Amino acid sequence: MDILLVGFGAMNKRVAAIAEENGHKISGVITPEKTIDAPYPIFSNFDNALPAVDVVIDFSHPTLTTQLLNSTISAPLVIATTGDKDTLVNLMQKKAKTQPVFFSANMSYGVHILTEIIKYATPLLQDFDIEMIEKHHNQKVDAPSGTLVKLYDAIVQNSRQDAQPVYDRHEKSEKRDSREIGISSIRGGTIVGEHEVLYTGHDEVISIKHTAQSKDIFASGALTVAAQLLNKPNGYYTYNNLGE
Repeated sequence: MDILLVGFGAMNKRVAAIAEENGHKISGVITPEKTIDAPYPIFSNFDNALPAVDVVIDFSHPTLTTQLLNSTISAPLVIATTGDKDTLVNLMQKKAKTQPVFFSANMSYGVHILTEIIKYATPLLQDFDIEMIEKHHNQKVDAPSGTLVKLYDAIVQNSRQDAQPVYDRHEKSEKRDSREIGISSIRGGTIVGEHEVLYTGHDEVISIKHTAQSKDIFASGALTVAAQLLNKPNGYYTYNNLGE
């Protein structure tokens, strides 16, 4: 595949390395950052004369992703940007009318399976309180993570429509309401990513957790999706319908 990267942070650097190890070509990087040191053609914006590519992979930020979705780029898009989800999904669904567009807040297939497990487990545990914890490295900007938001949505949509997210318990002194879902974000060191959902009942606790041990699982996941997307008709894809 000939690949165009949007953003060149830690994730797309791994995408580039793994892509080249597997015989793919990085045809360019789009980034407004002027100090980027990359062995590929650098384009500062989407108005440049961009190379023709097979697919675009975007691990960037909402501002740059919004520009991508409003651009004239017609290649299939693999988007893993987190933050401003509702706005971006709306733009992606519009863009998907003219080309294949895949989105996941987490490119790990294991996290997709975690989400499916949570969809199944939550309706069975109606009398259990739910707490959610996510941990990431000290350079991550957004909180809670896009993956935790994805997991929270799976819980709410399946059986907890009246859920009340609580992000900071120290702001009030009162007993926990059964509708609450506690959300905690931890930032420190070089933690790649950990997401845990606790179902806490009377004298018992069920923990469902996914731990990422390397960024490579996300980069490899994006490349696997990109290869699948090449043969797909125009449309909006997630892990839920990519295999259909």
